[in-house]
Amino acid sequence: MKSLTLLRLLGLLGLLIGLAGTPLYGQGAQGQQPGSQDPAAQSQASMSQQSAQSQPSQIFVGKIAKSKGDVVFKDDAGTAYKLDNTDQAKSFVGKSVKVTGTLDTATNTIHVTNIEGPSS
Repeated sequence: MKSLTLLRLLGLLGLLIGLAGTPLYGQGAQGQQPGSQDPAAQSQASMSQQSAQSQPSQIFVGKIAKSKGDVVFKDDAGTAYKLDNTDQAKSFVGKSVKVTGTLDTATNTIHVTNIEGPSS
């Protein structure tokens, strides 16, 4: 009888220890500190950056445009790509450009290393 009670107490203790690390009800992403990110989102972003860095640089030819308030790159086929460096791209809005960088196909983002206007 004493061993059964002891086993129940140990089971309850294990359950409490397991629950100690989980957030309380109603505290998910909203309960995190400002500026912190979900670990799964951080992992996905890190993997996305690593895959883009492992790819060779490419040259993309098209135009810099504004789409829904964002600065994007549109290739000659009309496909729009996000740019990770919109500050550099803003001066080329509406112009034909040559963008050098790596394409992250998971997020459809070009990681820009250089943007230049058309050569004369």
